[in-house]
Amino acid sequence: MPPLELWGGAECTVNRVGEHFRDQTLETGHQDRLEDLDLIASLGVRALRFPILWERICPGDPQSCDWTWSDARLARLQALGIRPIAGLVHHGSGPPRTNLLDPDFGAKLGDYAARVAERYPWIADWTPVNEPLTTARFAALYGHWYPHARDEGGFWRALVHQVEGVACAMAAVRAVNADARLIQTEDLGKTYGTPRTQTQVAYDNARRWMGWDLLCGRVVPGHALWERLAGFGLADKLEALASDPCPPDLIGINHYLTSDRFLDERVTAYPPAMHGGNGSSAYVDTEAVRVLDPAPDGLANALAEAWARYRIPIAITEVHNGCTREEQMRWMRDAWGDAQAARADGVEVQAVTAWSLFGASGWNTLLTDPGIYEPGVFDVRGGTPRPTAMVPLLQALAAHRPPAHPAMGGTGWWRRDNRVVHRQHPNPEVCAQSSKSSSRRDPLFIVGATGTLGQALARMCEMRDLAYILTDRTILDLRDGVSIATALSGHRPWAVINAAGWVRVDDAEDAEAACFAANCVGATELAIAASERGIPTVSFSSDLVFDGMAGRAYFAADACTPLNAYGRSKAAMEAAIGALPGCHLIVRTAAFFSPWDTQNFAVQAVEALAAGRRFRAADDQVVSPAYVPHLCNAVLDELIDGTRGILHLANQGAVSWADFAIAIARACALPMALVEPVPGRDLGWKAARPSAVPLVSHRMPALDTALQAFASAPETRRRIGRASQGSAVLRSA
Repeated sequence: MPPLELWGGAECTVNRVGEHFRDQTLETGHQDRLEDLDLIASLGVRALRFPILWERICPGDPQSCDWTWSDARLARLQALGIRPIAGLVHHGSGPPRTNLLDPDFGAKLGDYAARVAERYPWIADWTPVNEPLTTARFAALYGHWYPHARDEGGFWRALVHQVEGVACAMAAVRAVNADARLIQTEDLGKTYGTPRTQTQVAYDNARRWMGWDLLCGRVVPGHALWERLAGFGLADKLEALASDPCPPDLIGINHYLTSDRFLDERVTAYPPAMHGGNGSSAYVDTEAVRVLDPAPDGLANALAEAWARYRIPIAITEVHNGCTREEQMRWMRDAWGDAQAARADGVEVQAVTAWSLFGASGWNTLLTDPGIYEPGVFDVRGGTPRPTAMVPLLQALAAHRPPAHPAMGGTGWWRRDNRVVHRQHPNPEVCAQSSKSSSRRDPLFIVGATGTLGQALARMCEMRDLAYILTDRTILDLRDGVSIATALSGHRPWAVINAAGWVRVDDAEDAEAACFAANCVGATELAIAASERGIPTVSFSSDLVFDGMAGRAYFAADACTPLNAYGRSKAAMEAAIGALPGCHLIVRTAAFFSPWDTQNFAVQAVEALAAGRRFRAADDQVVSPAYVPHLCNAVLDELIDGTRGILHLANQGAVSWADFAIAIARACALPMALVEPVPGRDLGWKAARPSAVPLVSHRMPALDTALQAFASAPETRRRIGRASQGSAVLRSA
């Protein structure tokens, strides 16, 4: 068997909701960056799933095609030695002149495929329709996508029309290139369920194969679902497909952490938004990984079942996990390992595909609303693709070297106990499982055990299964060079985050030397010692290094012009650490807020407003608040990625302190009228504050998202409840 190959793919969906077509190639900026292909080549990929999508090339007149974009990129792929896998429809329903319920959809797609093949006769690998069964479900059974049907008959017709399209397309392509291969993709999972849901479970587990079964000509009398489809008037089409099958040359398995499902009729045990059913029985359809104990075998099971059913070579054609960086890496590591293990068992797995190379937008809403951007191998939130830690991982896998990043040493959340969020249910297919964690892991050092930020970072490391040591002065004292050296040499951390330092802005005016010693001298000594040992560091700075006179949001490259002692200490730290050799990240942030501690503006506002007290806040000072859980996750991702230099991390948005308080009240359903906007000078601050220091930051969620998370946090709800009860007691006294 040839060595396992690494393939790649940029998320390229063009889908339709109502009259709106949504294009992931446009949304990620991949449309305008020919140089993206060189970045892809740097990964070591041998083949690239490449969109020559019907809706993009030929949206209007069937005889009018615009090949400009594809011509330039396919020529570049040829020069780079990367094989394209041509995709013609990717979760779409074709251009406006057709749709998945059009009986002529297949013939029309075949006509388009003929023009593509005539243009690019050298392309050998083709996926005319990506995930036809999944697309049929979302577009014609659930109604999320055009043509928005919501019935089983529409679903089966949409699937059969797409399969006809695949067959017509391949016939047209093979008329030009007789050796062309069909690589047919589908999202393959397995459905589990309680005893009372087994009828639906059996149906779902038969339905999942139908795209491939139809192409292979297997849906004939005697097939588990033949009568069902024939009952919807599809018998003639089934007979035609069976008489002239178009089996895949390669089965493409896409498998996500949401692919395996669990059905449970005990709907009251789940939130109302999850309640559903099949028209005759009510049940919840949720992720099996969130319920089953032990967790389902996921991708490994999908590979084994597909091979046993078809004995057709397999490629894993999408591997992506929209999560924190180390979880993205662990998911890819596990997928590669599952592929290698399957090969050892005789399964002919040819490739693993790193999907969503430049990220994706809106999949958290199934592309029905704008949604969030989730980074891929490259993060494009700053406008230019930024390599993440996925890049060296993929380069190592492509070269068949073991990946080495210390953050990967933990176990993916899909194997940890905290994955279970609903009522646990025993897995009926219990198999032996073991942790993929290494026996010994180098830790991450977090300096600052007593501070808000240090505690929050440790909490996030626990959630992400990142080995860490949260240090206090008994382990590492920033005032003592010997203590620093001993701690670093003795514990051998793979990175150091300095979350310690002086935080009392007004007190620093009367103790500038002490503030400088904590924020600059000690921080710099730690960074020097880390540099000498080749250890990356993260240090924290502040928006108070600026004077607020720019008249615009501040960029990381802007010069420091502090107004107060605290700001001067941070500016000096930035200059000192920035001049050191090695990998040092300095994070400028601002206006922490969190549900996890009491010493922050948001919690103080909530407690006052919930108790019915007025809350004064400055209306003449503008900041970019940072929600601490978001900040900690972003910092850990950037550290894992090896980011260096100065970086702004704050939630996207800029508000005055008074407007921030009003937004908190609104999010928490508290009386906004109790917020009293006042000039900053009326608040008794000793240190001068800048009037407007919004930060340009692209790598954290919007402020509205952060406020929703803060308001819904259990700690916030409990705090509001206690304050409200106390207020009621006082009113009744």
